Amino acid sequence: MKLPNTLYLLLLLPLLAGCNLQKDIDVVLPPHKPVLVVEGYLEYGRPLRITVLESSSYFDEPEVPLVPDAKAFITYKGRRIALRYQPHADPVYNKYYTHRSDEIMTGQPGDMYTLDVSDNQGRKVTATTTILPRVPIDTIEWRFNEKEEALLLTSFQDDPDKANFYRYVVHRDSVEKASARDFFVNDNLTNGQRVSIGSGYNYRKNDTLIISLYHIEQKYYDFLTSTSDAKNANGNPFAQPSRIKSTVEGGIGIFTNLVYDRKMVIIK
Repeated sequence: MKLPNTLYLLLLLPLLAGCNLQKDIDVVLPPHKPVLVVEGYLEYGRPLRITVLESSSYFDEPEVPLVPDAKAFITYKGRRIALRYQPHADPVYNKYYTHRSDEIMTGQPGDMYTLDVSDNQGRKVTATTTILPRVPIDTIEWRFNEKEEALLLTSFQDDPDKANFYRYVVHRDSVEKASARDFFVNDNLTNGQRVSIGSGYNYRKNDTLIISLYHIEQKYYDFLTSTSDAKNANGNPFAQPSRIKSTVEGGIGIFTNLVYDRKMVIIK
């Protein structure tokens, strides 16, 4: 009598259970070579500030890898401005900085800022950013459903003469708190059009919302996209690994300018 395939498998299970199929594999990882990690966002009317750290191995003890001997300079219109090492926190934006200058950022659209950072180990990081024009928010509207929940609709005009990239952020009550919505988009499908960004029915009457529309550089958009992909892939064995697309040369990180239009509304 011929046994069905499923019965063969059932008969083989006790034999397979008695076999030791476990095999330990040693994976030899290359030694980690620390590199400089730089994060800097220039904002009009604010001091020049950046953060300089050092990358660490996945297996290192968790700590803030400061680089006290790092020297940082920002060049603007031929002036080379030194940023002194002064670790501090900004409570308004919940950001941590290691280097700063009392020089205020006054760049206008089209102006270029150059960053160079070096340390006593001979490591060097360079980067540039070009100030973008502000894109104004045209209108902010909201609509209620039968449950008295409101959706938000923010509109602005895209420039048809060049590729544009945007970051759209919504805060409740204060920008000091975590954002209620944060995403980034390009104008591949909306070039030259009036763009409207909508939401779900996530808001209620008397909510105070702060809407920020950032006009960002393509390299910053690529950086945000890559960091988002890396977060989504973290811990997911089925996700495609993603490499961070830095905007700096010689290390890891981001150096860009933040130009935005911001409005506050109260849902009524």
